[in-house]
Amino acid sequence: MERFLSLYQNIYSDLYRLAYYYMGNAQDAEDSVQDAALSACQHFHKLKKEASFRSWMFSILINRCKKNLKKRGQRELTMEHPLTLCTAGSKELDSQTEILELLQTLTEEERLIVTLTVFGGYKSEEIAHMLHRNHNTIRSKYRRALQKLQQELTSEANHTSNSRKRQRKEKPI
Repeated sequence: MERFLSLYQNIYSDLYRLAYYYMGNAQDAEDSVQDAALSACQHFHKLKKEASFRSWMFSILINRCKKNLKKRGQRELTMEHPLTLCTAGSKELDSQTEILELLQTLTEEERLIVTLTVFGGYKSEEIAHMLHRNHNTIRSKYRRALQKLQQELTSEANHTSNSRKRQRKEKPI
């Protein structure tokens, strides 16, 4: 039990971050992490290699997040201000909210792959193992997801730029 807690504490923030971006709000993220931890603790004795603990926990968490989303009948992220992830300043809050909004434009699988790569630090081979997919499939889905995000950012930037131009034209001199 002590060994489990030690390993779990080392990766808790990464687990929470993944769950938060996957689930879209703090309460669902915390519930998913706690459910995953409880399940993992009960089956910790079955883990053959301690070095696999991190990927094992992430796999359990992913499955728990999917189950919780399905149970609640949610297919899309429910947005809230991520105060629990911000430590200071409104810029960080805006940034976290923008990330959630951008991730909402992705499919559930794309969102999962991006969050595992960016926030979890996993390579495509590791993600493929967790999701029981071919690593080339994961890499192509990751690239497509990044392209979607880039298109979304580009269209947002163009929209913002056009709005500023209109505001300048409307100002009396």
